[in-house]
Formats: sequence, structure tokens, C-alpha cells
Amino acid sequence: MKKEELTPTKFRSLTEAHLFFDLPKPKHPLISLVNEVHSFMPQDKMYHRHVLGFYKISYKPKLSGKVEYGQDYYDFDQGGLLFAAPGQIVGGKGSEDSACSQFSLFIHPDFFWGYPLAKKIKQFGFFSYSIKETLHLSEEEKNTVLSIFSFMETELNSRIDDFSHDVVISQIELLLNYANRFYKRQFLTRKTVAGNLLEKFEALLDEYFKDDLSVEYGLPSVSYFADHLNLSPSYLSDMLRSLTGQSTQQHIHDRLIPEAKQLLSATDLSVGEVAFALGFEHSQSFNNLFKSKTKLSPSEFRRSFN
Repeated sequence: MKKEELTPTKFRSLTEAHLFFDLPKPKHPLISLVNEVHSFMPQDKMYHRHVLGFYKISYKPKLSGKVEYGQDYYDFDQGGLLFAAPGQIVGGKGSEDSACSQFSLFIHPDFFWGYPLAKKIKQFGFFSYSIKETLHLSEEEKNTVLSIFSFMETELNSRIDDFSHDVVISQIELLLNYANRFYKRQFLTRKTVAGNLLEKFEALLDEYFKDDLSVEYGLPSVSYFADHLNLSPSYLSDMLRSLTGQSTQQHIHDRLIPEAKQLLSATDLSVGEVAFALGFEHSQSFNNLFKSKTKLSPSEFRRSFN
């Protein structure tokens, strides 16, 4: 295969993307909503890999990869939402992202300029979820999402006035807030699966210290466990937070402290050597974390223990 076929196309603007995929010219340079995308897009471009220069939210009536887990967990059949952020690569043969979309919303980051949503949108973890972590919707949830898209479509196709920008920003924020709510529901309906993943995560964390992997790989990282569990880092953290109230990083830190206490109380290693054994590059970082968790410095803990 030629190198140029492997290199994804970079779209810096909505206009570039619309032109490439033969979509109608966007009415606004910073936001567009396309209904029935597949009716415009040529077959040979449908699976083309590309790098986004904007946010993309797509509703797809059909999603593949539904997994059944007995009577405890299921995904709905009413389609779902896919999210992507600027800088991400999407598309490709066989990708769920290349499946036919009923609605696709494209938003350039500059559209949020001057609005609180410019900062808030970066806090929605689902923009960095992988394709397999798509939001599956129930019938009721689907109707809610489609009604918001329809209102947005009407607004974007209406005459622009002083209130248009504010109204569309509000509609986008409403859509994102509902998506956040529906993802929380998805974590609950997958509770059995999530519980199994929590057990696997804790087992991996135990093995990390048991096998002294800190010496080889440094501090245990969120990406290490996400890779071993075949999840995106954001999805793993959000899933753990829904189960335990703590992110992956907080779980790692809570597991580090007992290991540190054991080394401080049962060995003659210096504080710096303990920090190195746990994977810290700098002992001061270890000191700060230990004190934040125990209210004592490592040296103070060792003296109080002795």
C-alpha cells in the first residue's frame, strides 16, 4: 500500500472537510449539522481516515459490537452517539465511525470562544473514549437526542440574529449534559462488567508491585492499566469513579501508600531508595504524596513507627 494511502488527511476547517466528503457547503464557518450524511458522501471516501481540526458528534441509528452478559448487562439497539475531539484520527475501513450517520455535528473550537463551554467541553471525558466505548441509547434517550438535533437544525437553518449564537451554544451544552447523564446510566447497566474490570484492575495493581515492575517502568500509570484492560484511559477512570467515587489515579495513589509504609517500616532503605523502589523519579514527589495521604512525612512516619 502506498504511503499516501496510509497517511490520514488533516482537516483544519469545516469547509475543508465538507469539500472533501462532498457535503453541502456549511452555512457557518465554525459549525455545521449534516442530516443523512451517507446520502452525500461518495462510497470511496466514506472510510477515509482523517485528523479532525474540530469537535464531532455523530448519531448512528445502527451500532455493531453489541455484547451480552447474561441478564445483568446489555446494550440498547436504538443506535448511539460517537464523540471525537480536535486532533483525533477517525474513519478507516471497518470503523464504527464510518458507519452511516443520521446526524453529524461539527464544531470548530473557536465557536466556543467567549463562552464558559469553551473550558467545560474539555471536562467531558467521553470525547476521548474509543469507538468500542460508544454511548448506546435506549428508545427514550434516542428521542431526546434526536429532538435536540432537530431543534439545532432548525436554528442553524434560520435567519442569523443577535441570539442565534447563544441559542446554539445552549443546545450544544444541553446535548453534552444529556450525554453525560446517559453515560452514567450506561456504567450502571454495565455494573457487573464494570465490577469484573475493577477486580482485574486491582489484580493488575497488586501484580505491578509484587513483580517489582516499578523499577522497570516507573510509577504505575493510568495508561498502563487501560492498555492491559483494553480500555481508553478516560473510560477506565470514569468507570472506576462511577463504582468507587475515585479515578484510576486516585486508586493508584491509595495503593502506593501501603507499599511505602511497608518499605519504611520493614526495611533499612533510605527515603530516597524507597521512592526509587516505588517508581518515583524524585524523592520530593514521593514525600509530597505520602504527606498528603498520611499527614506525616516518610521520615516522620518511620520515626513514629519505630
